[in-house]
Amino acid sequence: MSAAFSFMARFGARLVANGYAILPIQPGTKKPGRYRSGEWCDYPAWTRHAARATTDLELQLWSGWPDAGIGIVGGAVAAVDIDIADNAELALDIERLARERLGDTPALRIGRAPKRLLVYRTVKPFKGIKRHPLEVLCLGQQFVAYAVHPATNRPYEWPEESLADLDIASLPAIDEEQARAFLDEAVALLPQALRSATLAEPAKAPRPAHAQQGTPEAVQAALAFIPNADLDYDSWVRIGLAIKGAIGDGGASLFAAWSAQSAKDVPAATAKAWASFRPNSIGAGTIYHLAMERGWKPDAGLELDGAALRDAVHPAAGMLAKISNASAPIQEQDQFSLVIPDGLVGDLTRYMVATARRPQPLLSLGASLCAVGALMGRKYRTESNLRSNLYIVGVADSGSGKNHSREVINDLFLAAGLVDHLGGNKIASGAGLLTAVHRQPAILFQIDEFGMFLSAAADRRRSPQHITAILDNMTELYTAAGGVFLGAEYANRDGHNERRDINQPCLCVYGTTTPVRFWSALEGSNVIDGSLARFIILPTEDDYPEENPSSGIRVPPAGLVEGLRLIAAGGGRQIGNLVGRTAGLETAVDPMVVPMQPAAQDAFRALGQEITRELREARGTPFTAILARIGENAQKLALIRAVGIDPVAPAISGDDADWSIELVRRYALRTVSAVERHVADNDTERNHKRILEIIRSAGSDGLGKSQLIRRTQFIDKRQRDEILVTLVEAGLVTMAMRSTATKPGLSYRATQQEV
Repeated sequence: MSAAFSFMARFGARLVANGYAILPIQPGTKKPGRYRSGEWCDYPAWTRHAARATTDLELQLWSGWPDAGIGIVGGAVAAVDIDIADNAELALDIERLARERLGDTPALRIGRAPKRLLVYRTVKPFKGIKRHPLEVLCLGQQFVAYAVHPATNRPYEWPEESLADLDIASLPAIDEEQARAFLDEAVALLPQALRSATLAEPAKAPRPAHAQQGTPEAVQAALAFIPNADLDYDSWVRIGLAIKGAIGDGGASLFAAWSAQSAKDVPAATAKAWASFRPNSIGAGTIYHLAMERGWKPDAGLELDGAALRDAVHPAAGMLAKISNASAPIQEQDQFSLVIPDGLVGDLTRYMVATARRPQPLLSLGASLCAVGALMGRKYRTESNLRSNLYIVGVADSGSGKNHSREVINDLFLAAGLVDHLGGNKIASGAGLLTAVHRQPAILFQIDEFGMFLSAAADRRRSPQHITAILDNMTELYTAAGGVFLGAEYANRDGHNERRDINQPCLCVYGTTTPVRFWSALEGSNVIDGSLARFIILPTEDDYPEENPSSGIRVPPAGLVEGLRLIAAGGGRQIGNLVGRTAGLETAVDPMVVPMQPAAQDAFRALGQEITRELREARGTPFTAILARIGENAQKLALIRAVGIDPVAPAISGDDADWSIELVRRYALRTVSAVERHVADNDTERNHKRILEIIRSAGSDGLGKSQLIRRTQFIDKRQRDEILVTLVEAGLVTMAMRSTATKPGLSYRATQQEV
């Protein structure tokens, strides 16, 4: 199926006109997706479409994506999903019940018969309700309307009326109460074999004061009435948490014996799960209640309340004593505070911040360093021959104000007559990059959607050679800044294929991207080969700062314009903007040497010793390349800051060194942490890290099972459960029961939170 005749192109506009919120579905799946750089990928943020109508621009874009299916977003509509595959008569009976209780909808969809789905309009959006194998899909969920079913390899069918021909107002309207009542009645029609093997939640009844603590004897007696006949995973975890909450680590043997009743039991996995359990508000009360529901009647002489046996000493007395005797509050470990430097770099940064609708000081600083660094190219150097060429990436969510810095630099360079130092917005090939640097050896490229660019340039398996050559050439140009970059030799030297050598190139790159796009573009090889280490990565501390009401039309300040011109002229040593544009080796290039004051020398000497120790400790890990570049990048920033303060007679001071070292060191270590958390070499490792990051982002409260399922729809249930078991066994995630507005629920929490 071609893009022109995809389901989206055929039915998308009609569905939107009829009032439905739609989204693209990846071919061969039931998952929302996006088409990027010639391939389909997951669309984690698809739920945003539940809050607004589909735009004309989205519809136009999606209609051009090859083989795009169509999903309908729940909220304004709800869908009764009858997931019964082996009993056609039962599936039909439940469909009839739905039509009787909810309305005779004309919107019936068949994917793999006898499974079926009925679509209704909602009076008010409500969260989806599940009674396996039945479900009412609604808010936070979606269903496929038009696509090829992955199991049958046939298009989904609408045997009565096509949804694209039905105005949303023509569907019967239902509310949450009706949906719940229908499901309760429908579940009663199911044979026991089709229902989930799930322990019922305890009734909402007052619990005794010491409901969490129990006695080993009482818990053992109660467990005899709670058979483990191949229970589902959540119920198994819930019993384990309750045992540990009731009698602590001493309950390990009880849990192991109870778990061994199931044919699915794996003793080693049971032991690891037990070690990971962190019970909160669950304990003996849960065990006793479930047992009593199944006929247990405790003996009169059996002590149920474990707390009553140890009232003399509070089980948490040691911890309470430590809290009571604490002499000072816990201090924040992260005391970093961004300091905008003096001089031209600081002036440029403050101007960007003052004129931005959403001020981003860190990203503005990164853009300013690259802009000044490019203008300094081939005109200033350190005593060790380091230059001002920088690669910086600003990382922030969409809509957070990433574009403003680039726009300001374009305006200022144009006003100063320095636009020749700006490269294009995109780099089409490795040869195109070299042509631009040969034309202007001191050049700044500002690249939006840098993650998409990097995804293509770093993918040597799927991207063409002229794209991957961009990253290769960037790496070589970075290293050759203090010498001569020797161009490629061609077999046919006909004037178009002449070797192009560049004397002391100064390529600066400032890219902006979103976190997901940037980290998903990288693989472990990019860390090991050092290509990532050349970038200073600056993740914003605040994706959505308060809007600045004074932002609007900008008039480039005369002082900034003159400051940029002065640096481009090497502090006045060169006259005019055309000086130094010729890249040939015959062009004389004699940069000013910027001395380093004793305090700065001491600071960098101490840094070198620290980095050496850390490199030895990190030997054999993929992070040595990042650590090894800290000193070099810090000296480059110190050079740029010093020249920005005094372009005529600059000197790197102790303050320049301290500021640069603190900034580069902080964000290099942040990069190491981010690589550990996000970068993977294959899809399996990537999914493990992605789910761990989702759990970690929930903080100390953890993430409920239903929340986790909604946020991990990029994988199926089996993969999700396997990954969760692995993360628990590895000690990266713990499980606990937590109270909610309706009932206790299982939650997952990362064992280590990012500082």
